Amino acid sequence: MLALTMVDMDDYVYPALQAGASGFMLKEASPSDLVDGIRVIATGEGVLAPTVTRRLIADFSRRGETTRPAPRLVGLTKREQEVLVLVANGLSNAEISERLVISMPTVKTHVGKLLAKLHARDRAQLVMIAYESGLAERGMPT
Repeated sequence: MLALTMVDMDDYVYPALQAGASGFMLKEASPSDLVDGIRVIATGEGVLAPTVTRRLIADFSRRGETTRPAPRLVGLTKREQEVLVLVANGLSNAEISERLVISMPTVKTHVGKLLAKLHARDRAQLVMIAYESGLAERGMPT
């Protein structure tokens, strides 16, 4: 689902994403950007308006309240945590494959396991989980 609004306020972004939206765009976006957003969501990816992305990252970065792994991350392997961080940083499967020197099918397997283990519907929810848990703030696990 793509949430489309005239108002660029976090009061609308968070509830939309928590309700299951895979994307959030402003009505001021060009028709081609809207079509591109719909296509991205149709492939299972997530899309956020650039201003929303900047604020979302800044908000999660300010929180700094997580000092130990969140309980929902406990069952993840080290490699799954690495992939989750890279997803949260906006890397595509191809970029993750290149960065971690693993095959595309392996990346897809890791992303699929993350979606299942974290009960996330799409990559947008994985990003939220990574930031909410503090994993993305810390960067790549050692």
